[in-house]
Amino acid sequence: MSTTVAGGASLTQQRNLVSEIPGPRSQEKLARKQEFVADGVATTLPIFVEAAGGGVIRDADGNTLIDLGSGIAVTTVGNAAPEVVARVQEQAAAFTHTCFMVTPYDGYVDVAVALAELTPGEHAKKSALFNSGAEAVENAVKIARVATGKDAVAVFDHAYHGRTNLTMAMTAKNMPYKNGFGPFAGEVYRAPVSYPFRETAGIKGEEAAARAIDQLDKQVGAQNLACVVIEPILGEGGFVVPADGFLPALAAWCRENDVLFVADEIQSGFCRTGDWFACDHEGVVPDLITTAKGIAGGLPLAAVTGRSEVMDAVHAGGLGGTYGGNPVACAAALGAIEEMKTHDLTSRARSIESLIRRRLEAIAADHPVIGDIRGRGAMMAIELVKPGTLVPDAARAGAVAAYCHRHGVVVLTCGTWGNVFRFLPPLSISDELLEDAFDVVAEAFAATA
Repeated sequence: MSTTVAGGASLTQQRNLVSEIPGPRSQEKLARKQEFVADGVATTLPIFVEAAGGGVIRDADGNTLIDLGSGIAVTTVGNAAPEVVARVQEQAAAFTHTCFMVTPYDGYVDVAVALAELTPGEHAKKSALFNSGAEAVENAVKIARVATGKDAVAVFDHAYHGRTNLTMAMTAKNMPYKNGFGPFAGEVYRAPVSYPFRETAGIKGEEAAARAIDQLDKQVGAQNLACVVIEPILGEGGFVVPADGFLPALAAWCRENDVLFVADEIQSGFCRTGDWFACDHEGVVPDLITTAKGIAGGLPLAAVTGRSEVMDAVHAGGLGGTYGGNPVACAAALGAIEEMKTHDLTSRARSIESLIRRRLEAIAADHPVIGDIRGRGAMMAIELVKPGTLVPDAARAGAVAAYCHRHGVVVLTCGTWGNVFRFLPPLSISDELLEDAFDVVAEAFAATA
């Protein structure tokens, strides 16, 4: 197996368990976490990481696990990617903060230039930088409201947009994101999304869009809508890929009715789906696009990028934040983008899809609990249901996930009913590691049948 330099150590790219999961050192550290970290901050897999890179994570006990999560789609270029590390080190040695709103610096502007080049559409664009995806979504709504002079915001079933008060209102799922945290921001309206696995047989994307538009027309009115906000591939809601035609029809209706179309590409952006952005798949050009997660190789950075005239509608001082566009995070983003270009990571994502889809189809042939295989690029998922029905099987999902974790594969679940596996490997992972990981996934389904 090959090695990679990450986290200051040479990591062999091979799954290797030397203790139970979690091992004794991780268990000691977990007890310390439980004493000092709020219980509301939960963990999926109670191992403590000491190094990561390529497609593996090494824990405090010396176990090496295969990473199919990428820190929830963040370390797309791999953990501690060389170009990210080099640029972060150089920038940190120069200065770590001035606040761009006080004394600006090139890195912020360089990221804005890159976003103007890479995001969909050939129109003039400007960006504002923030710290997290939720901040980006919230600021996109602020911009849309000022630019249109309207207040209402449309979102969709199964959506996830963040944990701030406004973005909790925009998020569909109650537990664990919203329960007990209300009251929430007003003027947020929800429409049905295209969910092919759970749709009436044969409904086309354009028909599903017409259904959503009809509901918005009747319940809100286009004359009151500032924006429609949608994930081109829904993330936490279950990696739902709307039927072809849904997004273009929705975007066209927005253009015709002075409603801004906002693409939340926080989980799907930056080569994850086999294109630079998921919108590229059908040539959809959003008025505003929000990005985070994969943008900066693991450092906190987010952006709203949009049509210049829309972005400039906000008064001076209306956008910003103390840490928004931090210089070290900007350096990391420029390094991550260079890694994506140099290694053609859009193509790599498509090849990962071919491998994962082949393995999942073989597993599904033996296990009818897998009702649907979906996704694009290195953003793939399976939905588990009681065989022959649409009844979610969250218990089986939990059992399979637990088996994978015990056997050294980091997997994540999601979905409105908690019955969806999402596979988000770093694009630096090898085919050999992927094959080994899906051997374990196959074993997990057999062991829990």
